[in-house]
Amino acid sequence: MQSWIDRLNQSELPALAAVVQDLQRLTRQQNASVQQLADVLLRDASLTSKVLRVGNSSYYNPSQETIKTISRAIVMIGFENVRLISLSVSLIDGLLDHAPRRQLQELLARSFHAAVQARNIAGYVLTKHEEEVFIATLLHEVGELAFWGCGGAQADELAAALASGEMAHDQPVERIIGTSFRQLNLGLIKSWNIGELASFAHGSTNLRDPAVHAVSLGARIGVAALNGWGCPEMGELVKELADFSGISEEDAMQQIFASADEAVNVATTFGAGRLGKLIPSTDPELVQLQQAQRAASLLQPNLLLMQQAMQDLGMMASSRSEVALILDALLKGLHEGAGLERVMLAVLADQQTAFRAKRVVGEQTQPWIDNFVLPGDPSGQAHIFSYVLRLRQPLWMGVPASYNLEDLVTLPLRQHLGKGMFFIAPLMAGTREIGVLYADNRISDRALKHEQFIAFQRFTQLAGRCLEALSKRS
Repeated sequence: MQSWIDRLNQSELPALAAVVQDLQRLTRQQNASVQQLADVLLRDASLTSKVLRVGNSSYYNPSQETIKTISRAIVMIGFENVRLISLSVSLIDGLLDHAPRRQLQELLARSFHAAVQARNIAGYVLTKHEEEVFIATLLHEVGELAFWGCGGAQADELAAALASGEMAHDQPVERIIGTSFRQLNLGLIKSWNIGELASFAHGSTNLRDPAVHAVSLGARIGVAALNGWGCPEMGELVKELADFSGISEEDAMQQIFASADEAVNVATTFGAGRLGKLIPSTDPELVQLQQAQRAASLLQPNLLLMQQAMQDLGMMASSRSEVALILDALLKGLHEGAGLERVMLAVLADQQTAFRAKRVVGEQTQPWIDNFVLPGDPSGQAHIFSYVLRLRQPLWMGVPASYNLEDLVTLPLRQHLGKGMFFIAPLMAGTREIGVLYADNRISDRALKHEQFIAFQRFTQLAGRCLEALSKRS
C-alpha cells in the first residue's frame, strides 16, 4: 500500500502531489493565514479560476454574492472548504486530463452522485459541515480513483481480470496491486490529510456520528443506484434514510431522485460535465437506457457457456431436435456465450420476398420482431442482407476489409440497426436459404473482437448443420 501511495505522490501526479503537499503543510500550521492559502492556489491560474467558479456556484454560494478573489472565497465559504475544493478540483483535472479509462469515469461519476446524496442527507441532521460531508464523500474512493487514473500497465491488467469475471472482485485486486482498494483509499486519505470524516466513513462502527452516517449512506446510495432505482438494496437504503432523517419513505425516495438530478449539475460545476451521462437518471426512458447500457457493459464472453452451447448444437445435428431448441441454443450461445449484445435471426418470409425478424435477443431488440421488414428481392435495391445470402460467407462490417461494402448498409437498415460494427452471416440448411444472422455491440458501443467473429462463424456453421439434418429427416 505504501509503495502505491509513494508512486501516486511522487511520479504519476506530480503537479497534484505538489498542491496536495502544500495544502497539507498549511493544515499542519495552526496559524496558517488566508493569504498563505491564496498564495498556494495563485501559483496555478487554471486551478484558481476553477476554485472561484466552484465558490461562485449556487451550491457553495447560495447568496450569489460575487466572489472575485481567492481571499474572498476563503472568507465566504471557509478556509477548510476552499482547501478541500482545491484538492478535489486538482484531482479531477489530473485524472481526466488525458484519455481516462471507463472504470475511472464510472467511479468518478458515482462519487459525484454519492457526494450530492450525502450532502443533502446531512442537511436534515446537521446545522453545518454539509460541505465537508460533500468533499469527504467525493473523495471517499480517492485511492481507487488515483489507481485507475495512474495505474498504467497494472490498471490494464486489473481491468482485463475483472472483465473476465472468473474471480470475485477482491481477488484480482489484491493479487495485482498487492492490497485492497479499501486500504489504498484509507492510505491516501491519510497521506493527503483529507480528514477524519472520510476515513471514519470506511468503517461500520462510527455510524452514530451523523456526518459519518451521511457519508456512508450517500456512498451506498451511489452504488445501489447503478443496479436500478427499484433494486432491493435501494429499498433498504430508502428505509434507512427515512429513519435517519425523520421523513417518510416516499419523501426519502423523492429526496434521492432530486439529488441524482442535482448531481449532474454539480459535476459540471467542478469541471466534469462529461460525467453527467454516467450518473443514474430519474427520467423513466433514460433510466431504461442507462440500465441497458450498464447490463451490456457487464456482458462478457463466457467460455464455458459458449462451449456448452456448441456441444448442444453438435448433439442436435445428430439427433432429432425441434427448430425452437436449435434457435434457443444458437442465440444463447451468441449472446451469453460469445458476449454479443444484440443478436437477430432474420428469415426469408412472404414467399421468399422479404426478410423478417424471427428471433432476437439482447436489450432494445424487441421492436425488431414487430418492425424489421426488409425487401428480399435481389433485383430491387441491393442491401447487405441479400448480398451476404448470395455470397454465402460471413462478413465483419465496419473494418477496413469491408469498407467497399458500406453502400450496402442502406438508410432503412441504419434506421433499424444504428451505425457501427456488426457481424452478418447467411444461415443455410444445406443449399436451402433460411435467412441471415446479425449481431452487434451497439448498446455499449464496444468494439467487436476477433474471437467473437470466430465464435459467430462457428455457431452459424453448427446451426446450419442442425437445420440441414432436420430437413433431411423431414
